Amino acid sequence: IDAATTSIHIASFEFDLENVAEALIAARQRGVEIQWVTDDEYGIEADEEEGHNLFAKMEDAGIGVKDDRRSGLMHNKFWIFDQSVVWTGSTNITHNGTLLNNNNVLVLQSTELAAIYEREFQEMWSGDAFGPKSPSTSDQQNVRVDDTLVLVRFAAEDDVANLLAELLAKAQSEIRFMTFSFTDDDMGGTILQRSRSGVDVAGIFEERGSETEYSEFSLLYCAGLPVRQDGNPRTMHHKVIIIDRQIVVTGSFNFSGNADNSNDENVIIIDNREIAGEYLREFGRLWAESQPSEQTEILCP
Repeated sequence: IDAATTSIHIASFEFDLENVAEALIAARQRGVEIQWVTDDEYGIEADEEEGHNLFAKMEDAGIGVKDDRRSGLMHNKFWIFDQSVVWTGSTNITHNGTLLNNNNVLVLQSTELAAIYEREFQEMWSGDAFGPKSPSTSDQQNVRVDDTLVLVRFAAEDDVANLLAELLAKAQSEIRFMTFSFTDDDMGGTILQRSRSGVDVAGIFEERGSETEYSEFSLLYCAGLPVRQDGNPRTMHHKVIIIDRQIVVTGSFNFSGNADNSNDENVIIIDNREIAGEYLREFGRLWAESQPSEQTEILCP
């Protein structure tokens, strides 16, 4: 924020960090254009609670704020700095999101990549196109950043869950995943099929979400796959897949029908072994903290 010189465009779900608000206000005072798209309920209405009012404070300072005004979630988590730097991942700009929950962030410098996110931002900011109303431009959303192939997809318009199932189906040696919410049957079935074909699979589910009747945890656990429930007493908030120690999937997209069909979401897919290594280290750390399979309370048929 402090380094921005011309613009900061933000699509972010939740917000309660006063120091970030103050940094944005300071940027606006030095002439930086700042616009923020958020969710009506979890963004604007939550901020109206006593002790918050950060959006109102920013609007008073000349920062533009807009919400989606609909039942589906504006669940995106991306920032665009000076049309050249993209900040994205699973992290909400909140106390819990930055200090207590397990999250991840990528920062990429590329004007071509920033243009992809900016087009999506303007669909919401200028075009009022949210969720299924947003037009797909997926054929224009593949770029190279240095020598790394990067694919960007947005929900609900880009058929994200099918693309992820296709990526999983191409796994040759290994699949690792960390998931806050995983209820997509096609993705779960594809992971099970690849495991039965000899691919090394392991995954970590957020404990609370894993115990719902819709979660893919019971499917994979009862089939004997090494899946665990997380050990964070707060929230394991990742939405990550690592394929063949080479391809990383991350972003705001939970592996669910709501994410795929109703919400505004962003996904980034990166083909880079070094970055995959960083995510595998996070997986290993959380695996060591997670609950071994024999401690789960899931009952199998």
